[in-house]
Amino acid sequence: MNKKTNPIVVRSILVGLLIFIGIALFQASQYQVISMLLVIAACIPIYYRYEKKQLNIKELVLIAVVTAIAVLGRFLFYMVPAITPMTAIIIICGICLGSEIGFLVGSLSAITSNMLFGQGPWTPFQMFSWGMIGFLAGVPWMQKVLGKSYWFLALYGIFAGLFFSFFMDIWTVFSIDRAFSWQRYLALLLTAVPYTVSYCFANAFFSCLLFRAIQTKLQRILTKYDIK
Repeated sequence: MNKKTNPIVVRSILVGLLIFIGIALFQASQYQVISMLLVIAACIPIYYRYEKKQLNIKELVLIAVVTAIAVLGRFLFYMVPAITPMTAIIIICGICLGSEIGFLVGSLSAITSNMLFGQGPWTPFQMFSWGMIGFLAGVPWMQKVLGKSYWFLALYGIFAGLFFSFFMDIWTVFSIDRAFSWQRYLALLLTAVPYTVSYCFANAFFSCLLFRAIQTKLQRILTKYDIK
């Protein structure tokens, strides 16, 4: 009787190996390198799974188009970094198109928009955080809840803003101290409160404002071109 290896076990082993190798190579002094490897490793399974699927050109074009729209949303509001519809568009794509496409749109939007705003060691962290925001929005029970209630959609937008800010501040601590410091982390959270509040508000506002319009357009495209 053949038994399939549990993917969670495989990923857990991979994470453990990365931590061990990182500590062995960098003597635990370059935590930002280790953390970057972990983020990249977290992104690989989604991309690998998607590469193994039989995709048609229509689905690829749809992913490219919604990613371009998300990037455009960030670009148009670049003068006010905390106010951008990009995260809202990623959330809506996750709700309407599912977890995998939500993750792809989120992570691809990060790396694509950074071609305009600047690439760096922070890019994998942005890819993972925006990708996870799209992924979680596409979880089946989340799709139902977020698609039926503007209140829950707004709350998820606030959660997305907090998640992104809290996660990226972890990277900031590593980049400054090369080790994690709770004092530095809490200080960064406090100094970023105005930015975080504005970002959460923007996510909630744009998610509720754009949801029905984008949902209607995506449903028409999915039906017209028979994209499943």
